[in-house]
Amino acid sequence: MTLRGRREYFQAVIRRYHRSGKKQKGIILSEFCATTGLNRSYVIRLFNAGYRQQRKKPGRRSKYDTTGFRLVLARFWSGTQYLCGRLLKAAIPAYIPFYEEMYGALSSEARALLGSISPATIDRILRPKKAQLGKGKSLTRGGKLKRDEIPILTDYWNNVQPGFMEADTVAHCGNSAQGPFIWTLTMTDIATSWTENRAVWTRNADNTIAAIRDIHAGLPFNLRGFDCDNGGEFLNDKVIRYCTKEGIQLTRSRPYRKNDSAHVEQKNYTTARQLFGYGRLENPDLIPLMNDIYKHEWCWFNNFWRPCFKLKEKIKVGSKYKRVYDTPKTPYQRVLENPTIPDEKKEELKALYATMNPFALQKEMDRKLRRIKQLAKITFEDW
Repeated sequence: MTLRGRREYFQAVIRRYHRSGKKQKGIILSEFCATTGLNRSYVIRLFNAGYRQQRKKPGRRSKYDTTGFRLVLARFWSGTQYLCGRLLKAAIPAYIPFYEEMYGALSSEARALLGSISPATIDRILRPKKAQLGKGKSLTRGGKLKRDEIPILTDYWNNVQPGFMEADTVAHCGNSAQGPFIWTLTMTDIATSWTENRAVWTRNADNTIAAIRDIHAGLPFNLRGFDCDNGGEFLNDKVIRYCTKEGIQLTRSRPYRKNDSAHVEQKNYTTARQLFGYGRLENPDLIPLMNDIYKHEWCWFNNFWRPCFKLKEKIKVGSKYKRVYDTPKTPYQRVLENPTIPDEKKEELKALYATMNPFALQKEMDRKLRRIKQLAKITFEDW
């Protein structure tokens, strides 16, 4: 009998049990034990106390189960923009000095717990706080006229040399795809996971190529390859001419095969969606404000302070694949470790990194996001 069934049976006989005499109570107990398979002594205690809505977990109390430590862990989690347990575990050591600068010194006990806690325990403690977000719409529209001119990428790109990037767009359309609205262009590097975003008004070729130029100019490495889906914002003359002029290898994925662009597809939520949600943004005045966050606080926070996984190898075991990932690192760390990037550029990044505080970046982003929410309050209900 299931727990739910036992509870329902218990509720059906409990009143009759307490209204009965001693002999009748014995009969009810025997019948209840025979039906449910429970121990008679336990059933007597159950009938006297009743089922508790929340039963205490047996065993000793967890050393992490304190209000103070849960608050500290929740602050680290929100300060890293809600990373999963494994990534948060890797990020905590770099965040501790800035946490103490903002919230005060950590106790020796809290430091020891942060060092010993496992990723699984982090996920378990934070599970009640994790919000559920809906899914967005897929609005890719084919650019059929230029498909024949752009080759399909059928093999993996060079995953050692930075500069080979995948691109995709995210629609800030809310529940309706009608009318003009804002899109986000996302580009991510295969080798380092360096990711850039730009907001554009509709997906016409001029707006898209302007965003690509802007991203290209701010990259810490040269753009060598550009792999996109089959949307009309990418398959057009302007993008082809720009890539040809700059010596960029232009390729595209197969239609309706999202896994061909898996690196950028998995960034759509952790960048654009996590920052601006699923609401509808149809005010073009928001674009400069969104790009201000994308180019500064969000780019720095995401690339310098948020560790991410990178696939190390994929092994076929029987009919399934086993995926092995390397140690979580930030894109900034992968750029510094890459031997193909000039030392001058690495020194520039180190100098920029030394001026940053991730909690201060988060605070500044929140301030700017409040301004965007005010301008978009009529249509931005699903932030």
